Amino acid sequence: MSVLPEVLAANNKYAESFGEKGSLALPPARGFAILTCMDARLDPAKYAGLAEGDAHVIRNAGGRASDDAIRSLVISYKLLGTKEWFVIHHTDCGMEFFTNDVMSGLLASSLETAQLGASGFTDIGKGPGSTEGRYINWLTIADAEKSVVEDVARIRNHPLVPKNIPVYGYIYDVRSGRLVEIPAATDAGKAK
Repeated sequence: MSVLPEVLAANNKYAESFGEKGSLALPPARGFAILTCMDARLDPAKYAGLAEGDAHVIRNAGGRASDDAIRSLVISYKLLGTKEWFVIHHTDCGMEFFTNDVMSGLLASSLETAQLGASGFTDIGKGPGSTEGRYINWLTIADAEKSVVEDVARIRNHPLVPKNIPVYGYIYDVRSGRLVEIPAATDAGKAK
């Protein structure tokens, strides 16, 4: 059963009290951006105290500093004036549960949803699959803290990123709701 009717009903209710939100300015009012994971357990508006119009939130699997994430951050700064950036990964991230080889193998078997068990992901679908997955870097995570440091450093050292923008590194704890600073990441992201 589709969730489409629920989504449309919720949107109608939201639109009824939309009010002055239609007049929000294009640049984020608080002048910062967050790069974080797409995990449904993370609500950046709540964990960072955001309202509509406050900040840019860029989400992808793992909250990784992919080319597209960096593209969005550069637009956020260059065209919309953000002055600080946060990279926020999280505990118990699904990107820790597989490797590029595992993902490529699962996709080669079938394109249906895999199953996560005690020994990792298993393909339970019927083929055909596709070998195209081996040409993608899935940006998996072997060590959460190290991945935050790597992503902050990648952003900090990117030739399109101004040196005066601080880039902070955190891990969101899905059990407590707390942001835990990764000092080595924040150190790597210091403005110069």
